[in-house]
Amino acid sequence: MSTLEPGLGTDPTVADPATPDPYAASSRETTEGTVYTVTGGDWDELLSETTGDERIVINMGPQHPSTHGVLRLVLEIAGETVTDCRLVIGYLHTGIEKNCEYRTWTQGVTFVTRCDYLAPLFTETAYCMSTERLLGIEVPTRAQVIRVLLMEINRIGSHLVALATGGMELGALTGMTNGFREREEVLHLLEFLTGLRMNHAFIRPGGVVQDLPEGAEKRILEFCDVMDGRLPGFHQLLTGNAIWQQRLVGIGYLPLDGCLSLGVTGPILRSAGLAWDLRKIDPYLGYDQYEFEVPTDNAADSFARYKLRVEEMHQSLRIIRQCVEALEPGPVMVEDAKIAWPAKLSIGADGMGNSLEHVRKIMGQSMESLIHHFKLVTEGFKVPPGQAYVPIESPRGELGAHLVSDGGTRPLRVHLRDPSFVNLQAAPAMCEGGMVSDVIAALASLDPVMGGCDR
Repeated sequence: MSTLEPGLGTDPTVADPATPDPYAASSRETTEGTVYTVTGGDWDELLSETTGDERIVINMGPQHPSTHGVLRLVLEIAGETVTDCRLVIGYLHTGIEKNCEYRTWTQGVTFVTRCDYLAPLFTETAYCMSTERLLGIEVPTRAQVIRVLLMEINRIGSHLVALATGGMELGALTGMTNGFREREEVLHLLEFLTGLRMNHAFIRPGGVVQDLPEGAEKRILEFCDVMDGRLPGFHQLLTGNAIWQQRLVGIGYLPLDGCLSLGVTGPILRSAGLAWDLRKIDPYLGYDQYEFEVPTDNAADSFARYKLRVEEMHQSLRIIRQCVEALEPGPVMVEDAKIAWPAKLSIGADGMGNSLEHVRKIMGQSMESLIHHFKLVTEGFKVPPGQAYVPIESPRGELGAHLVSDGGTRPLRVHLRDPSFVNLQAAPAMCEGGMVSDVIAALASLDPVMGGCDR
């Protein structure tokens, strides 16, 4: 114990060695070396405090469905009323941000696309735009339009999962089957455009991997026609449904001041009446050239968030149609050969690798060009020293990529401002004071993706 001058007592910041540290790490020797076991006394202390009390502590989870990942809730209840709600995260932690420090700037795309796996194209875009800001380059117009096109298609797919899993949790199984049926249309289209259903790594620093395939415009417009015909079915099935309204109206209430205090963005913030959408507030990728509305509501409850997501899908369809009209011929990657990779890529007939013509062209060029291509692929390009933060509007709110460069071919630091992590902090404010059954509806209206939360 550290003592101060006589009469001044002890230093409160220094722990008493006689008191065991509940978070101290014990160790043991194994054949692989020293293994440390870190334990916490929080759960045991909580149970001991409630012993003999009428309060009940229950463990909800770890669970998956409406949280799009594994989330654990520790609920303290009095009867059926939740008096305390605490969230336990970290079950999906994969160290994506740290892994990016050991890969080139281009390879980092394949990591960040796996964060929010329901909206991978948004994370790719934010990461690449932040990289491009450090490089001081601007991607070609056609590449910008393709990015907007892909993100809006992806936004529809993400919102459909929110509606489907939320409906499943609340017992609306037809809402679930319909939601995933429509999402299959989204995934089929994305697979046709990018080659993959999820984790595309299609958006790269400097543009996109390759141009859209032949017949893309026709397939995209057919998709819009299908969705225009099916989206009203959600209103017919759910919006006027008395049970759906009873489960959602007034549930998960979070007013505007609460949203602003907690940093909540996206549909949750707009359901409280504030039309905050970065596509309008701080346009990027030419969003100011597209005509669309930012739907809002004043109810600030789960039902309002449901209605907003349905309306946002209609607005995304408007943007997609405008993107098809704005697609003008042109390059989809910057011309700078020191950055562009893959540059002038030609896919083989099997769709699995480079075409023979492309290989002959690479091998037939000068030895210097071949060496440069090899070094670009293996070592990557250098990014000037500095840091940049670029925010965009993802389906869940503000998604930002903060990148730091020391002038090398790898990021010095990668940090993502994922909206799921920030919005999830509003769960206690939305759940405490309500019923246990309402916790599910409130969480579903948050639409958190735990892969982005944990990263």
